[in-house]
Amino acid sequence: MKNYQKYTRQYFNPPVCQMKWASRDYIDKAPIWCSVDLRDGNQSLIIPMSLEEKLEFFKLLVKVGFKEIEIGFPAASETEYAFLRALIEQDFIPDDVTIQVLTQSREHIIRKTFECLKGVKNAIVHLYNSTSLAQREQVFRRSKEEIIDIAVTGARLFNECAAGHEANFRFEYSPESFTGTEPEFALEICNAVLDVWKPTPDRKVIINLPVTVQLSMPHVYANQIEYMCDNLKYRENVVVSLHPHNDRGCAVADSEMGLLAGADRIEGTLFGNGERTGNVDIITLAMNMFSQGIDPQLDFSNMPEICELYERVTRMHVYERSPYSGQLVFAAFSGSHQDAIAKGMKWREEKNPEHWTVPYLPIDPTDVGRIYETDVIRINSQSGKGGIGYLLEQNFGYILPAKMRESVGYAVKSVSDHLHKELSPAEVLHVFQEQYVNVNSPVKLLDYHFVRTPDIRTIVTLEVDGEERELTAKGNGRLDAVSNAIKQHLHIEYSNLTYTEHALQEGSTSQAVAYVSITLPDGRVSWGAGVHDDIIAASINALFSAINRSME
Repeated sequence: MKNYQKYTRQYFNPPVCQMKWASRDYIDKAPIWCSVDLRDGNQSLIIPMSLEEKLEFFKLLVKVGFKEIEIGFPAASETEYAFLRALIEQDFIPDDVTIQVLTQSREHIIRKTFECLKGVKNAIVHLYNSTSLAQREQVFRRSKEEIIDIAVTGARLFNECAAGHEANFRFEYSPESFTGTEPEFALEICNAVLDVWKPTPDRKVIINLPVTVQLSMPHVYANQIEYMCDNLKYRENVVVSLHPHNDRGCAVADSEMGLLAGADRIEGTLFGNGERTGNVDIITLAMNMFSQGIDPQLDFSNMPEICELYERVTRMHVYERSPYSGQLVFAAFSGSHQDAIAKGMKWREEKNPEHWTVPYLPIDPTDVGRIYETDVIRINSQSGKGGIGYLLEQNFGYILPAKMRESVGYAVKSVSDHLHKELSPAEVLHVFQEQYVNVNSPVKLLDYHFVRTPDIRTIVTLEVDGEERELTAKGNGRLDAVSNAIKQHLHIEYSNLTYTEHALQEGSTSQAVAYVSITLPDGRVSWGAGVHDDIIAASINALFSAINRSME
């Protein structure tokens, strides 16, 4: 690929890289979560949310369990200001939820931001200024000392503005473009701000270290976070926060490794919406913890509802393969996958294990509001006998014999292949019923009855080629007698008749279903099924289904 020479590494390794975080293999507790959907997420939308839509989204975030929610940049526009005032004046903010607002380190914006917060109970006021080498040289054209002065001046003004309020304020500082900043300088400017705010156990300060633009592999970011955590002043009274973007597709890895490296808090969005390639997807992060047996302290048990509201108010689309939330993330089309899932589910029924270990399903789909029958086993031309059999059993009560599943599987896949489409459960049932159940052509069963002698004698009335015929024969049972009548009078040859049955539904009024197979002279096996209120009738219908299918 051309022009690769124009690019170089823009990140800086910290002076000390002990990589203590690498010895940890999992995150053992949920971080503090802060949703930035209503600020970072909203500003990235083609059509930003209306006031009513933002209110609806805010209520969803509260319902999911977020205790810190960044609601906007109130000094930036009338819509942002009106939203903040609506939350405060209409008492939409629960007492245990803290809203967060963003401001640049500019005096008039800081003062207006604090004015906007009049009447709020709890708020985080988030101060930022850019610190990276590229920003200092190209945008601001200022020295390190001048950049530090911008941050410190803003921090002092925070103290002044907060003094006149009754609200419970907490402060947050972000060295924006942290990933392109020399770690030693990032530490210096953060410590300078901390010296102004002087955090205490009762009034901790948030130091947010954003991946404003992803410039390195995740382990480099983890080293940077570890360095900051080890060297920040007042560390016991500082909440180290991460705000990863996804330019290199590594936002989740950055977040997880950053938490291992000592961070306490994550700022992100649902489904990863945000500038450019987006923010870190909090759903993926939280559900990753959930899948390891860690309570994420957020409730995503009704994922379909969350997806519907998100798509409606943001006009964005949840990608079908988006981890945990996409429509197809639990779907199995592959025959081998379907078979393994079906067997895994059967194993769970038999063993009732404490932990979830079903093949190909990292979590139980029902834990996020998905349905096995419609979301897991999906049927197309790539599907297998196991999945098709599982679907017929779970949805409609047909427990096909193992060898019959192969025959039905080929029939269903053939229809899907011909139509070039996925088949719904109802369409799979239609194929099965049309091709296997109570098949009554070309040999049409009209009537039958039995007479008990030393053996069972039957009289069977049929219609063959438009002609009605009456057949008689004996057998050691009703089905054997009917089978003998067919062989003797219609000269249809087959052997190895097998037969199984079960109730199709529970209860005394349920129907019975029978499955019959016959082996033809050329070795082919023909299967048929019969359904009837009476089990004898069901078995005879199944036999005729198998015979008629053998004549196709």
